[in-house]
Amino acid sequence: MIEAGSVEFMYARVSARYGAHPDEALWRRIELTRDFATVLAAMRASPLAGWVVGVGADADAHAVEAAARRRWRQLVAEVGGFMPAAWQPAVLWCALLADLPVLLHVAHGGDRAPWLAADPVYGEVARRALKDVDAGRSQLVAAAAHGAHRLVGAWRAEWLRRLPRPLARTGALAHLVAVVDAHARAFAAAHPADGWPLRRALHARVALLFRRAALEPAAAFVYLALAALEYERVRGELMRRCVFPAQPLAT
Repeated sequence: MIEAGSVEFMYARVSARYGAHPDEALWRRIELTRDFATVLAAMRASPLAGWVVGVGADADAHAVEAAARRRWRQLVAEVGGFMPAAWQPAVLWCALLADLPVLLHVAHGGDRAPWLAADPVYGEVARRALKDVDAGRSQLVAAAAHGAHRLVGAWRAEWLRRLPRPLARTGALAHLVAVVDAHARAFAAAHPADGWPLRRALHARVALLFRRAALEPAAAFVYLALAALEYERVRGELMRRCVFPAQPLAT
């Protein structure tokens, strides 16, 4: 019997979940469907259902975003619960990745829009001084004031600090960091039309790494990287129909 709270337990659980992820045939059907409600129904009937819990056919962009963020935090919490206690702080820190854009927005004096005040997490940002929000987010505030690059760097520095052992130059976790960094550099210099091909290439590299990371603690982070790419893809398909209903579909 595999013990809960062990690397073996984590890998068994996330492998099962990864195996149930949608294939490209489903994504292609979604890409070629114009109607928001039809796309939503297709996602609900697939392994993508968790991303759209609470999203109605008349949902606006804010509802889509809120549902995706909620699912991301839930996934991170679940994966953290599968891991040995020593690894949980680093895994759980990944939940704050969904918060970085709003921290940057507010730190630079962005307006406190109604959706922000109504959000169950970000409402605290709207009602109180940003520095008084929970400890996890408040430690990123100073970095956010200096821009996105500094904010991401601060998030990473804390993630590295939370790892139970230093990030080695070799191994799956170091490889994951290198792959993501290489993608970020390529993406920053890319033409907009190259965005999705670059994302698909990143997914292929991370999927290969997931198989190579079998029974390593790094597999938890590799799985979350795959989940983050799925998060981005679901969000993209729904948001372009909410915000840009006349935008041409894929061909």
